[in-house]
Amino acid sequence: MTQISQLGEFGLIHRLTDKLKPHNVSTEKSIGDDAAVLSMHNKRTLVTTDLLLEGIHFNLEYVPLKHLGYKAAVVNISDICAMNATPTQLLVSLGISKRFSVENIEELYSGIRLACERYGVDIVGGDTCSSMTGLTISITCIGEAKKGDIVYRNGAKENDLICVTGNLGSAYLGLQLLERERIVMQANPEGTPAFEGKEYLLQRQLKPEARLDIVEKLRKADIHPTAMMDISDGLSSELLHICTQSGVGCAVYEDKLPIDYEAAVLAEEMNLNIVTCALNGGEDYELLFTIPLSDYEKVIPLTFDKDDISIIGHITKAEYGTRMIARGGEEITLRAQGWDMGNN
Repeated sequence: MTQISQLGEFGLIHRLTDKLKPHNVSTEKSIGDDAAVLSMHNKRTLVTTDLLLEGIHFNLEYVPLKHLGYKAAVVNISDICAMNATPTQLLVSLGISKRFSVENIEELYSGIRLACERYGVDIVGGDTCSSMTGLTISITCIGEAKKGDIVYRNGAKENDLICVTGNLGSAYLGLQLLERERIVMQANPEGTPAFEGKEYLLQRQLKPEARLDIVEKLRKADIHPTAMMDISDGLSSELLHICTQSGVGCAVYEDKLPIDYEAAVLAEEMNLNIVTCALNGGEDYELLFTIPLSDYEKVIPLTFDKDDISIIGHITKAEYGTRMIARGGEEITLRAQGWDMGNN
């Protein structure tokens, strides 16, 4: 293993970024100067950033470094998609403790690079620094969109349809599975983790995907959402954000929530309520958005694929509050439990 001190900061940066080539014409100047230079012409620039701390946001006992890098990039790319925009550039800053080798950081960076290649995003800069507290990852993602295409959280209107992509709760259950098997392996280091048949749930937790494909499909279908955000802290929490900022209420239906069969099986096995997992689990990085009722016919073809879009309810007057209609017809107030349920 190569010690990072053998290369130094600039040597490490050169080794990680030497072969990076821009994908976008807006990248005028990439890595190698005091700042990247982006030419956005008549479009709007969007910027988001996220910080991941070892021991708080990820556990390296069961999170491979390559997967961690991929996920760290994707969660930021997802924030740009949630504004109905196109991600274009990424900046990566790392705080690295002495227990990590150059090869370790290369593995992490290979995941970041893979995500950027997957979504056509350019890595244009960043920083590295020594750390006394393990691994810290800070990523900033830049995107672009026409002014009229950008979607905020505050545009939902009464009678709008509430839509989500993919399925909900799988990432949370993937985390519960990893934590369960970590504890089992601590008690029996010679054992084998019981992951067979649950690979999809692990993927949802370790290697999520941003729904840029849905942004593109909505554009092609001439559907402009009235409000949108990604589901990082759980459906309930995100719905409350949209309703609060839009000054509206909502009604969602339990039997319309998209839940994967594998997730439902594991929830029962672990004595967890699958609906609670779907509402509050977080880290799904699916899109939650509202569209005008008049776009119903346009969106229906996008609901045929279970991984695309599900209509789960509608926007109401603010006086109605934020409710879920259970299968038995009773109305349950949605609360923002969010990612706290996972002690993440």
